[in-house]
Amino acid sequence: MALVINDRVKVAATTTGTGAFTLGATQTGFESFGEAIGNNNTTYYCIFNQGTDQFEVGLGTLNANSTTLTRTTVLTSSNSDNAVDFTSGTKDVFCTLPASKAVYLDANGEPVGVDGATLTTFGDTFSNYNNITSNATTTLVTTRNTFLMGLITVSNNAIWTVGGNGALTII
Repeated sequence: MALVINDRVKVAATTTGTGAFTLGATQTGFESFGEAIGNNNTTYYCIFNQGTDQFEVGLGTLNANSTTLTRTTVLTSSNSDNAVDFTSGTKDVFCTLPASKAVYLDANGEPVGVDGATLTTFGDTFSNYNNITSNATTTLVTTRNTFLMGLITVSNNAIWTVGGNGALTII
């Protein structure tokens, strides 16, 4: 089971109550959960009951043939952030990336994430250090946590040193 996030995933449903949702017809121009997310995987979802104020955003788990979405963890909803007891009607069920799970670049280009309403800076990010050659010494001095991302190839006697009181994380 993996967490899978994908674009343009949307189906209709008529399930009521607080339990698992039986996923209905794929909406025109979109993909089904089975096609885009895959059997037994988890994803972030939104359920909206058309013509009402009922909604729910959370983490859901697909069953073995992707016909049912179990509402594993509710993140936010019209029911004080608890599972919504959906009434009758047609629901839109679609993939989303909840704001509380987003990581993005701020106005200065620094990676940040949202922790409730508090902005948290993850630290300096250095991307694509992929040509670290023989006998090269690279020193990163940081007072915050530092992240390396992308393809990183270190050959022969290359050395990485992290100074200051931050930590180095290779992603």
